[in-house]
Amino acid sequence: MLARCNPVREVAGIDPQALPDAILQGTQPVVIRGLISNWPMVQAGLESTHAASTYLRSFHRDATVGAWFGAPEIGGRFFYNDDFSGFNFRAERLRLDQVLDQLSQHDHDAKPPAIYVGSTTIDTCLPGFRAENALDLRERQPLISVWIGNRTRIAAHHDLPDNLACVAAGHRRFTLFAPDQLGNLYIGPLDFTPAGQAISLVDFANPDLAKFPKFDDALNHAQVADLGPGDAIFIPSMWWHHIEALDSFNVLVNYWWRQSPEYMDTPMNALMLALMSIRDLPVEQREAWQNIFRHYVFEPDDGTVGHIPEHARRVLSPLDAKTARELRAQLLKRFNR
Repeated sequence: MLARCNPVREVAGIDPQALPDAILQGTQPVVIRGLISNWPMVQAGLESTHAASTYLRSFHRDATVGAWFGAPEIGGRFFYNDDFSGFNFRAERLRLDQVLDQLSQHDHDAKPPAIYVGSTTIDTCLPGFRAENALDLRERQPLISVWIGNRTRIAAHHDLPDNLACVAAGHRRFTLFAPDQLGNLYIGPLDFTPAGQAISLVDFANPDLAKFPKFDDALNHAQVADLGPGDAIFIPSMWWHHIEALDSFNVLVNYWWRQSPEYMDTPMNALMLALMSIRDLPVEQREAWQNIFRHYVFEPDDGTVGHIPEHARRVLSPLDAKTARELRAQLLKRFNR
């Protein structure tokens, strides 16, 4: 299926303490070979699964993590159940060492249950890990998370922040699509999702092109990268990415950050409000609002507010933290009427 996909651009020899802005501020994905190859976590994973698990346990105290468990029959693909009333896995909170015990128990199973710890803040569950396994992102203050599991498949989704994903143990395959492939990926519900982000309904391991014919065109635009221990990949904001963990034990550490100020809200809130207030209007009114959004949001220029005295532009002025707080307070008052 992936034979015709394009490879993600690769670079090597990058100093992990001097990652260039040309990568971290980019709009195209980049594989960075060997970026974290000197991490003790990576070296432990190369020694053995047992050594990697033991290394993680050395930092764990008693914090709990969110874990997903799926039957062997799902083939590692965490997804909806048959009628989309729920999911094909169960979610539990338990200590990380208990999850590691279960991974070890099924390490040699031909068809193991799917086990997955996703997006867990690393300082919470593994205090001290970052001191030994570090990257310098300079002025950025990323959210740093760890992902642990066996052979799993995470459906294509996108994230608002930029993402630097580092393979600390095992191997992973990333399949990426630019934001303009939205219409070819058959995205599921926006407000009922496995992990907060809407996902593609296409099974990448066995795509049903009769049911999802436009996915065939998406594959012509896909970019694919296979990463091993020590490799990293930069995934720009809003790029769709499907992630497959290929080994019986896998650890990923990722860094998320936004290139916009913290006071800016998530655009997903605007989308949800637009669905509630604009989508079902008569077509002429929708077209009028489309023009208003184009004028004020998507294509503003000097003529948009140039006729208004600068001191009177209020929310039409460049946004800052004070204006954002005031605007949020106004919106809350409207919602609570």
